Amino acid sequence: MKLPSSSEAEQPTVNRRVVGSIPTSAVQNPKAIGERSEAMVLAALLRHGELVAVPFGDNQRYDLLIDKGERVLRVQVKTGRLTDDGAVTFASCSSAYHRGGGKRSYRGEIDYFAVYCPDNDKIYFVPVDACGSFTGKLRVKPPRNNQRRGIIWAEHFESIR
Repeated sequence: MKLPSSSEAEQPTVNRRVVGSIPTSAVQNPKAIGERSEAMVLAALLRHGELVAVPFGDNQRYDLLIDKGERVLRVQVKTGRLTDDGAVTFASCSSAYHRGGGKRSYRGEIDYFAVYCPDNDKIYFVPVDACGSFTGKLRVKPPRNNQRRGIIWAEHFESIR
């Protein structure tokens, strides 16, 4: 079997403005998106000297465990999207629609969301109780309507506590 040369094969586009950008062909698969976010979060935690464990299998409510010595933090990794109005949004619930179920909150089952946003290449560590039960929203820019109350600023969650 002969592989096509680079001139014969269609070249995937890469967003060169974002560190860690991947070809768009790989972005279509939701599992690949989640695995990439997990890899980015795991690498960042290890770079910062955290002791991290990855549970065996895909059936836990958390993706990572962080050993902080006196306690172990359960972390669910999510992929965030930067919206046009200046907020990083992410699903703060799991979806079981493919198995005939609905949405299920993580409250009481994890300690943190680790949200990787490929649009700005940042990771946010958000306590599960700091966001809504179904959607999380972290402000990167002030809202257009000048709202001040109830805003959750992304900059407050750029490091693990």
